[in-house]
Amino acid sequence: MTSTTADSSAASRGTLLILNGPNLNLLGTREPEIYGSATLADVEQLTTAAAEAAGFTATCLQSNHEGALVDAIHDARGTAVGIIINAGAYTHTSVALRDAIAGVQLPTVEVHISNVHQREEFRHHSYLSSVCSTIIIGAGIHGYELGVNYLDKTLT
Repeated sequence: MTSTTADSSAASRGTLLILNGPNLNLLGTREPEIYGSATLADVEQLTTAAAEAAGFTATCLQSNHEGALVDAIHDARGTAVGIIINAGAYTHTSVALRDAIAGVQLPTVEVHISNVHQREEFRHHSYLSSVCSTIIIGAGIHGYELGVNYLDKTLT
């Protein structure tokens, strides 16, 4: 599990929790023809910069463990103003993540680097979509930046 927090005293609008699920630690080397060559560090840097530009602090967490992601969502209640989540394969399997998102009642953006609707049939269903504020699919790592922009406008 990796976690980083942007250190920005200028961020006064609150914290955005940026969650990445299983196998996203392999970005840049795992199936680059699908996910591109950007690494998880690149994603975190891009997202943190976008958050800071909008006046937020970003806390980034990646875990291959469902329970750690659920715990992070629970911990965001009262400490974060919004969530951006790429749950990876848990998108298609995790009622626990869905219930955690619903339970904390924070605006949440579901992000997918690839266009999941152009991929295997099992990737076409998301347990998270019905409880997320919006979904960004197929924009590459810039989907995270679009997620920050969405929360910037939504949380005004």
